[in-house]
Amino acid sequence: MRGDDETGSGVLPGPASSWAAAPPAHPLVTRLTRLGQSVRQADRRHPWVLDLAVVAALFVMFCLPDLVPDHDDGGPEELLLTFRQLPPVGTVALQAGLLLPLLWRRRAPSVALALTAVAFLVQWSLGVFLRADVALLVALYSVTLHGRLKHLPWACAAEIALLIPVAARVSGFVSFWEALFFLLTTITAAVALGLAVRIRRAQLTSLRDHATRLEIERDQRSRLAAATERVRVAREMHDIVGHNLSVIITLADGGVYAADVAPERSKEALRLVGDAGRQALGELRRMLGVLREKADAPELDPQPGIADLGALCARIRAAGPEVVYRSGGELDTLDRGVQLMAYRIVQEAFTNTLNHAGPRTRIDVLIAADGRELRIRVRDSGRGDSPAHPEVQPEKGNGLAGMRERAALYGGTVDAGPTPGGGWVVMAVLDLAPLPGGTP
Repeated sequence: MRGDDETGSGVLPGPASSWAAAPPAHPLVTRLTRLGQSVRQADRRHPWVLDLAVVAALFVMFCLPDLVPDHDDGGPEELLLTFRQLPPVGTVALQAGLLLPLLWRRRAPSVALALTAVAFLVQWSLGVFLRADVALLVALYSVTLHGRLKHLPWACAAEIALLIPVAARVSGFVSFWEALFFLLTTITAAVALGLAVRIRRAQLTSLRDHATRLEIERDQRSRLAAATERVRVAREMHDIVGHNLSVIITLADGGVYAADVAPERSKEALRLVGDAGRQALGELRRMLGVLREKADAPELDPQPGIADLGALCARIRAAGPEVVYRSGGELDTLDRGVQLMAYRIVQEAFTNTLNHAGPRTRIDVLIAADGRELRIRVRDSGRGDSPAHPEVQPEKGNGLAGMRERAALYGGTVDAGPTPGGGWVVMAVLDLAPLPGGTP
C-alpha cells in the first residue's frame, strides 16, 4: 500500500464515507431543493392547490395584459388590423375556455388538451389574438408528462394542425416559414421539457425503489445472520448441555443402584457427576463469555479437539458403557475447526448411545485421516434387552441434524442407522482437501 495519495502530499485519505462523498451543494441549491420537497409534500396533501396556482399564474401573466391593454403600445399596426378586438366579456370567456381545462391537466391531460384546443379553434375562427394561447403549450407539456405516451404523437399532430393556420394568418406581416418555425420550436420545447421531467421522475422513482430494496435486503441479511447465529449457539448448547446431562443422569442412576451393593462405587459416581457438571459449567461460561464479547474471552480454555477424545471416552466409560477408541493418521495437525467438528460429532453420538442404548453397551470409536478425508465411525452394540435402538428417535431431535450441519461445513456427510447385529452406527466423512484460498 502506498504511503501517500496520488498528489504526493503525503497525507493519507480519510474514511471512504468522507473523501468519496460528493462535495456539498451550494446553499441556494439546498434551499431550492428543500423548497421543492415542501411543494411536493403540500401537493400530495392538497393536489388542487397547485393546479389553481398554475392557472392563476397564467391568468396574471397572459390574460391581464389583454384585459387592460396599453393603447400607447398596442403592438404592430398590421397586428391590430389583422385581428379583431372583442369586448371584455368575450375576451374573458375565451380566456376561461383556454385556461380552465388546465385544472385537470394532471388527472386527465388528454381531455384538458382537447378542451383547450376547442377553445383555441373557436378563438382563431373569430379572428381574435390572445396571449392566453400559451395554454395550448402547457396542455401539450402536461400530456407529455402525465399522459400516456401513445397519445403524444396524436397530440403533437393536432397542435401542428392548429398552428399551421395561425402561421398562415400572420403571414401578412411575418414570413410564413419564420412563423411556422417559431411555432414548431415552441411545440418541440414543450414536448422536450415534458419528456425530460418525466424521465427524471422515472429515474428518481427507480432510485427510491432500489434504495428500498437495498434496505429490505440489508434487513433480511441481518435477520439471516441473527438466525444463523442462533442456530449455531443452539447447536453448541445442545452439544454441551445434552451430552453432559446424559452423562450425569447415567452416573446418577448407577450411583443409586450402587449405593446398596457397593457404597464406594456410589461415591465414585458422585465424584464423576461433579466432574461432568464442572466441565459443562466451564463450557457454558466459555460460550457465554464469547457471546458477551468480553475482553478476557480469549484467555478462556480453548475449544476441545481430537486430543480431548480420550478424556471424553474415559467419562463415558465411567458412566457404564465399554468404550474402545482407535485412531489413525496425522490427527494432531488437522485444522482446529475440523478437530472441533470431529469432537462434537463423537460427543453427540455418545449422547445418543446413552439416551437410547443405556449404560450396558459397547461403543467402538474409529477416527482416521488419510490426507484428503477424515472418517469417523461410532458404533454401539445396542441394549442388552432389546435388539436395536428405536430407529426414529434419533431423527426427532436436533442431534443428527446438528451433526449433518457440522459435516456440511466441510463438504462432508453423516449417515446413521441400525446395524445388523442389533446396535446403531454413526459414520461421518469430512473433506480435508484445501480450497484455492488455503482453507478446507
